[in-house]
Amino acid sequence: MQFYRIYIELTNVCGLRCSFCPTKELPDKQMDIAFFDAVVKQASHYTKEIACHVVGDPLTQSNLHDYLNIIHKHGLKALLTTSGYFLKKHSYDTLFHPCIKQINISLNSFNKNDTSLSFEQYIRPILALCHEKLQREEELFINLRVWNLDESMSERDFNTMLFARLSLAFDTPLEIDNIYKKRPKSIRLASKILLHFDNYFEWPSLNNKNYGHGTCQGLQSHIAILASGKVVPCCLDCDGVIELGDLHQDSLSNILDTKRTLNMIYGFKEGKAVEELCQKCSYKQRFNT
Repeated sequence: MQFYRIYIELTNVCGLRCSFCPTKELPDKQMDIAFFDAVVKQASHYTKEIACHVVGDPLTQSNLHDYLNIIHKHGLKALLTTSGYFLKKHSYDTLFHPCIKQINISLNSFNKNDTSLSFEQYIRPILALCHEKLQREEELFINLRVWNLDESMSERDFNTMLFARLSLAFDTPLEIDNIYKKRPKSIRLASKILLHFDNYFEWPSLNNKNYGHGTCQGLQSHIAILASGKVVPCCLDCDGVIELGDLHQDSLSNILDTKRTLNMIYGFKEGKAVEELCQKCSYKQRFNT
């Protein structure tokens, strides 16, 4: 069994309260560095990429460099996903660590939080990171995420301001009407710096309506390991509703061979969502069109 990547949550703390994210049900937790080392060692048998988040922001961790050193030690690549609020906590040596393949920055987090920062105060360190990457000719990708292109254009005012600032910073015309009309997946701003677009999505919840069966990328392209050590089938199960096992108590190889895990895998191959949370997840519809 091989995965495109495994999500390992360094912490479930993100430091913000974005309205497009679910309310966190679990207590605050940081994965112990020694335990993280043991988890990455096991994960290295199943993947070559570690995404360092599920619902938390890895940049909230002051010792992020230590986690990255472990990923590098085991010969894997890392992906960081962040709101961008905590870039100043880390040196460029950390943010351009040799194991990092990609940094994703969720720009809509500014728009969906109450903050004392001005937009310019928020965006300036992000643009500085991009320009430092270009100056150093670093090979990693930076994805600037704008995942708010809903049909009602509810974020048009924010996006207008954002696109104007990015157009100025990268000397690249970003026409908002054209973007909303054509819905590109991404626009290249500079070498390996992309403006990435998507729609809002609904997080899975047992309180959602039942969307029925279908297939999914969970347990196919990826799995996730929460900061608590619980293994879950996908990166959207941030509260561990479908707990396949606990790495404090069992090995990853055993957990991936349990009856519950195998039932999910076989079910998805037949287009059947065997777990209630999966039945109440609308995200899988993206894989069933």
